[in-house]
Amino acid sequence: MPDDLPTPARTNRSRALFDRARQVIPGGVNSPVRAFKSVGGTPLFIERAEGAYLYDADGNRYIDYIGSWGPMLFGHADPDVVQAVRDAAGRSTSFGAPTEIEIRVAELICELVPSIEKVRMVNSGTEATMSVARLARGYTGRNKIIKFEGNYHGHADFFLIAAGSGAMTFGEPNSPGVTPGTAQDTLLARYNDLDHVRSLVEANAGDVACIIVEPIAGNMGCIPPEPGFLEGLRQLCDAHGIVLIFDEVMTGFRVARGGAQERLGVTPDLTTLGKIIGGGLPVGAYGGRREIMDYVSPSGPVYQAGTLSGNPLAMQAGYTVLRKIANTPDLYDRLEQTGRALEDGTAENLSDLGLDLYHTRVGSMGCLFFSRRKVVDYETAAACDTAAYARFFHAMLAEGVYLAPSQFEAFFLSTRHGDDEIAHTLAAQRRALERAMTPTA
Repeated sequence: MPDDLPTPARTNRSRALFDRARQVIPGGVNSPVRAFKSVGGTPLFIERAEGAYLYDADGNRYIDYIGSWGPMLFGHADPDVVQAVRDAAGRSTSFGAPTEIEIRVAELICELVPSIEKVRMVNSGTEATMSVARLARGYTGRNKIIKFEGNYHGHADFFLIAAGSGAMTFGEPNSPGVTPGTAQDTLLARYNDLDHVRSLVEANAGDVACIIVEPIAGNMGCIPPEPGFLEGLRQLCDAHGIVLIFDEVMTGFRVARGGAQERLGVTPDLTTLGKIIGGGLPVGAYGGRREIMDYVSPSGPVYQAGTLSGNPLAMQAGYTVLRKIANTPDLYDRLEQTGRALEDGTAENLSDLGLDLYHTRVGSMGCLFFSRRKVVDYETAAACDTAAYARFFHAMLAEGVYLAPSQFEAFFLSTRHGDDEIAHTLAAQRRALERAMTPTA
């Protein structure tokens, strides 16, 4: 990456912390995207956050469009959530035994997401997706799963799969440590390509346990499903006895009260959740049709357990957020209005600058792709100009706007992003776009 990118006024302490972290943490970070490898430069170490703003270790302030990668629907340090966690911590941070708050959270989830009749709490999105795929296999007695290129479902072995050499071949491991034996049971399909999915199902007739999909892709940028794609998956699963799983770790309670499945009008058999249901604390969940969920231990034979599952701090934070969602009738209208203001302003900036970059938005999440082509799948996302995005990212950082340090991630809005934050962002965006599209800037 170029060395002359603009940077915030003060970064010395973040640089020192990163150097220190690399001595004791692989790559200096506890999750790879935080390392800024996709955009270059030194990651910023954050000290605190409030509302729509982050404050780094050097005292710089940024309008935040990551929102802890989605959970902060009501902004950082929401007073209701903070107080709920404080109260819960005063009663102990963990019990290793059932608590009433777990029931309350489960009841709220089932109330807000009608396709979920029973739900199991876990500790992360990865744990939720790993468990739900095992459940689908146990329920159907079949071995293979179909996932989509560019959809991310965590780092369980059978999800870390790259495409094989042809449409009908098995996937291949794309991480050391994943065995070929694991990879052979994962089939990789093209997102938004129903014919390709159909060909995989027919070539593996009677052996596909589940199709797992991000109903709105959020891990190769924000890519909505093409008309008929999800409906076609539902019909295909019904025709072949396949379990349809929506990974709504990102979109659950983000794009609508009932998640992407409510917004898009397609009902899955099983759903994974995370992020918002923990109010920013580590959490995950999976749930769905009663007869499938009753296959989970101790009700059924599919084993899954977790010492800290249903942690009282995470449950109290999640319950507080879910109650706020349930009791705020105009919440998603307000988020839609804010999202539209950002979308319309972006379109105006692009038009004024003579740029035809592709951008998407679904409710309070979206993406600006540095591509002039419509982005519909992994192949078209991978064709984006990532060097231009890196210049744009650093220019926005210098303007006090914190975006995802990767072209292939979505942005997230909260109720705390108001008119002033949107106006500042759009003014900064115009200047940053000019820099980004000039490689020598």
